[in-house]
Amino acid sequence: MAIMVQFKNNTASFVPDYDLRELILSNSIVAFRRGTGWVEIGAAPIRGEGARGRYAGPERRGLGATGEVWKRIRITELQ
Repeated sequence: MAIMVQFKNNTASFVPDYDLRELILSNSIVAFRRGTGWVEIGAAPIRGEGARGRYAGPERRGLGATGEVWKRIRITELQ
């Protein structure tokens, strides 16, 4: 998938999505376009940056329809 980016020299171009991370890390672009609008590098949160510290709580990912929480809810409802 191609993503529109704005380079430091104020030109815009489409780049492959797999190149976006490297362009951000190399400080080559100033903004890129998301479905919700333009994202300015350094001024807006970027997905995948994560929190500054590590999360110390219990693992919660993967507890959807196949997880233990869902199984406990369904068993309670059936009783």
